[in-house]
Amino acid sequence: MVGEVSQAAEQTPAEVMFAADRASRGLGIELVEQGAGSAVVRMTVTPAMVNGHRIAHGGFLFLLADTAFACACNSHGPVTVAAGADIVFVAPAREGDVLVARAEERARYGRSGIYDVSVRRGDEVIAEFRGRSRSARGDGVGPRARDDGNGHHARDDEDGHDARRDEITHRAREGAARGTPGTTTKESR
Repeated sequence: MVGEVSQAAEQTPAEVMFAADRASRGLGIELVEQGAGSAVVRMTVTPAMVNGHRIAHGGFLFLLADTAFACACNSHGPVTVAAGADIVFVAPAREGDVLVARAEERARYGRSGIYDVSVRRGDEVIAEFRGRSRSARGDGVGPRARDDGNGHHARDDEDGHDARRDEITHRAREGAARGTPGTTTKESR
């Protein structure tokens, strides 16, 4: 109909990304709120999330915090992914606990960002997470990962070059030029 706006057009970039996140939604994680550089998600610890010590497995706590981080760093668009993350487990969570993860942007610079996430049960801190993000280039092309034919992933730079192979080749040439021990040069054969 004329004048109608599709639901996808009304959604924020974070809402669109979360709607497609089958892993998080499959674990019962809910997107409670989101804004520019922030997000709040919630999850109830189920029996399947409890480890052999009868506490929530740390991997599920990380996943909850990572989901909040993903929603916060994707709130601006374009597509943004994790470049790295760390977590500190402060207190155990148990079956039936309702956990809330609140992500806050700390800094954005270029295509990178830093986000802190607190995971809480009520007022009690369960875990603290820090994530580092990297955005795709504005045109959506950006670097790509591909299989190098040996079952490993190689990374092409923005011009399509295999950046990792180029770096290894460069280091090997530098080492050979310096006569670094353990390198084979034409003269040492």
